Amino acid sequence: MPENAQDLTAIVLLNLGGPDSLEAVEPFLYNLFCDPFIIDLPLGFLFRKPLAKHISTKRAKEVRHFFQLIGGKSPLLDLTQQQAQALERRLNEFGKYKVFIAMRYWHPLTAEAMQQVRASGATAVVLLPLYPQYSRVTTTSSLAEWKRLAHKHDVDKIPTRIIPSYHGDANYLAAVVENLQRCLQENWPPYEPQPHILFSAHGVPVSVIERGDPYQAQIEETVRLVMEAMQHSHSHIVCYQSKVGKAEWLKPSTEDTIKNLATQGVKDMLVVPIAFVSDHSETLYELDILLKGVADEAGVRKYVRMPSLNASPLFINALAELVRKATQTAPTSMALLGELNMDDFIRRRANPRTE
Repeated sequence: MPENAQDLTAIVLLNLGGPDSLEAVEPFLYNLFCDPFIIDLPLGFLFRKPLAKHISTKRAKEVRHFFQLIGGKSPLLDLTQQQAQALERRLNEFGKYKVFIAMRYWHPLTAEAMQQVRASGATAVVLLPLYPQYSRVTTTSSLAEWKRLAHKHDVDKIPTRIIPSYHGDANYLAAVVENLQRCLQENWPPYEPQPHILFSAHGVPVSVIERGDPYQAQIEETVRLVMEAMQHSHSHIVCYQSKVGKAEWLKPSTEDTIKNLATQGVKDMLVVPIAFVSDHSETLYELDILLKGVADEAGVRKYVRMPSLNASPLFINALAELVRKATQTAPTSMALLGELNMDDFIRRRANPRTE
């Protein structure tokens, strides 16, 4: 228990999580596909669990192979712990803060984080998703899980503030630009032909966007602001990866983009994982191995993937400033996050100009 518990603010980093062993792959997938924000079908509650069991069992062998190629587990928890430690050090320069981690689909799960928050004696909470761009399948899913369990774990009465999105935050953008410029300088000297930049974001079904989700618009806004800061120094395109299933997803796909650019004679490509702030399977396997193979086969001369922000000092500073600003706003009542109005509430917070 902290010496002065009334001054302690708990910061909860919300993320998807990833399997911490090959044995954890199947239960991780089961948790993922049990999420109603992922499998969102009419009367889905009647068959969601059997369907999740079927999908996770069917996909487990292939996905285990992916993780074998990147070290036998997801590095996401280790990297998130580094971010949490760095953020806590930074915030404690200004006050009394403790940072916790709540993963959506694997340990430490939301309930575990709640138990830690309660035990800490914190009297204020800030929920900070590690998703810069808002989407109901990430941000709302994590917040809905917090809302669902808050009363059970006795954290529903703690004043809580939410940071739903920071896709256009100046400090976050500065961290992205610094990372991008460093990657360019390290791989393309000024006298060499410069690369075409592919801003690759995790895709979502088109139906999600058609229902008003601002994810695609926020991705495009982030890219626009980054390229403005770069003075539009390079050709670039926004594309989407990680499609699952037969539904129509956002296009163009990163794979098709690589192939199409190669047929146009583009020989140098820099892939920027614009929706990810931590390296994990979508960067280390999908971009670094699978899509690099596509680029090699297409005749691309130099294919480089920009590292994620991870615990870069500018990114940690950006998170710290977001937290400091959030603590100056009014707390959010958990009652406002009911199932019927959660999407509208979070969307308004993510896009205040639309209010």
